[in-house]
Amino acid sequence: MPEQNDWEMMAASLLKAELKRKGVTYARLAEMIGDKEVNIRNKLARGKFSASFLLHSLNAIGENTLRIR
Repeated sequence: MPEQNDWEMMAASLLKAELKRKGVTYARLAEMIGDKEVNIRNKLARGKFSASFLLHSLNAIGENTLRIR
């Protein structure tokens, strides 16, 4: 069974993939959700962020369907 760090990195990878698929940079996402680019970079590098951050980010980029593989 995956450990906590594995789940965190899976969530970060999922968000990174959606950003890339939509062509949204960290800077653009930061503008969209009212955050700083450095904060976005740090959250995604560490994989430590809340479910609300994930949902806010996905909503901001217009992603309303999420597939977890």
